[in-house]
Amino acid sequence: MPRTANATLFGLLAILLWSSVVGLIRSVSEGLGAVGGAAMIYSVAALFLLLVMKRPKLSVFPISYLLLGGALFVLYEICLSLSLGYANNRLQAIELGMINYLWPCFTILLALLFNQQRARWWVVPGLLISLLGVGWIMNGTGSWSATQMIANIRSNPLSYGLSFTGALLWALYCNVTKRIAQGQNGAVPFMLFTAVALWLIYPFSTDAAMQFTLPVTLALLAVGVAMGGGYAAWNIGILHGNMTLLATVSYFTPVLSALFAALVLRTTLTIDFWLGVAMVSLGSFICWHATRATR
Repeated sequence: MPRTANATLFGLLAILLWSSVVGLIRSVSEGLGAVGGAAMIYSVAALFLLLVMKRPKLSVFPISYLLLGGALFVLYEICLSLSLGYANNRLQAIELGMINYLWPCFTILLALLFNQQRARWWVVPGLLISLLGVGWIMNGTGSWSATQMIANIRSNPLSYGLSFTGALLWALYCNVTKRIAQGQNGAVPFMLFTAVALWLIYPFSTDAAMQFTLPVTLALLAVGVAMGGGYAAWNIGILHGNMTLLATVSYFTPVLSALFAALVLRTTLTIDFWLGVAMVSLGSFICWHATRATR
């Protein structure tokens, strides 16, 4: 098989691996706590990355990338994992995971504002469709209404706030990295930084004692490998694979993520929920296509 095709397959594998993490993070947090579970997850992911990728030489990284890029990466991962860990229930955790997928649209919006990215006019309806989709998802169960959506947010403002903040942080990271990384991949050191930050937070958390049951331990190993393996595989895909195909498929990650999470967490999702997921994916794809059309 040609090198490009192999690399593209690695990129597609990364998308599948990342699609599984929402449900697995929630499973681990139920046994190990929101902060403790996240600290264990990123420790396993960092160890896996160290095993499959070369040990990073921090001296080759631009200092601005290590400091600013690292801070954005760490804060994003903390927001994502804690928003899922602090969710009121499994269904809400899946909803919060979908809010995270606003980051592609936010990335393009920030690129338009700060990186002189050009785009066609339909980037605006694309963004609005994604936002509408998230609003639809945030309604929870039952027919959609603004009152119900607001009540759902008020039931857990911490998790919803963390999820929205995380989407913005990752969009910032994507735009900043393009400018200051100078071709370096900080996945390994940044994953280590995230684990260390969470272990520093852990003594101040209100988590109950960790319960390492067999299902929780298996979920911990699975999500650590999925997260670490996703970054390793994606790095191969974007360096040597078909980026047009990978970018197109990546915008449908919310659908895969919701499907995996529903299976892992044994949760039934409503037609309204799937409609919202479809709008998030469609809006993100429209935004991406609006930027591609200018080239």
